Amino acid sequence: MTARSSDVRIVVAPARFSDWPALLALLRSSYAYMESRIDPPSSLLQMDVGQLEQKAREEVLILALADRRLVGCAFACLRDDSIYVGKLAVDAAYRGRGVARGIMQAVETIARAHARAFIELETRIELVENHETFAALGFRKVGESSHPGFDRPTSIRMRKPVPA
Repeated sequence: MTARSSDVRIVVAPARFSDWPALLALLRSSYAYMESRIDPPSSLLQMDVGQLEQKAREEVLILALADRRLVGCAFACLRDDSIYVGKLAVDAAYRGRGVARGIMQAVETIARAHARAFIELETRIELVENHETFAALGFRKVGESSHPGFDRPTSIRMRKPVPA
C-alpha cells in the first residue's frame, strides 16, 4: 500500500526494502535530541540492523520516502484490540510537513483492515513536545508506566480511537 503526504510517499510493508543501515541511521539521528533528556536511555541505542530487520518481520514497517530518500518510519504491532506504534521517526528536515500525520493515517488504515479499535503509543514523560504532537494527532493520555528499576513514571501511554 502506498499513500502520499505532500511530496512524501508513505509505503506500508515494503516488500523489497533492504537499506537497514539507513533506517537505523534515521532512527538514531531522529532520537538523538532526547539522549540527554530521558532516563533510562532509549532501547534504540542497543539496536542493530539485524534487530531492525527482525522487528520488520514481526511488525508492519511503514516508511516515508521523498523521492527515494528515507525521511520517516514507524513500526505497527497488532495487539488484541489495538495497534501499537513504535519507533516513529521523521528526519529533522521534514518535520512540520505532515510526514508523521501521513504515517499515522497509514496506521489507521492498517487498524481498520484488522478491525482494531485503537492506536496506542508510548512516549517518554520528559518529552512534553511529543505529548503535544501526539495530542494534535488525536491521541489522549490513558496511563503512565515505569521502566524496570524506576520508582517514578518514565513514560506515558496515549491512545486514539480509530475512526470508522
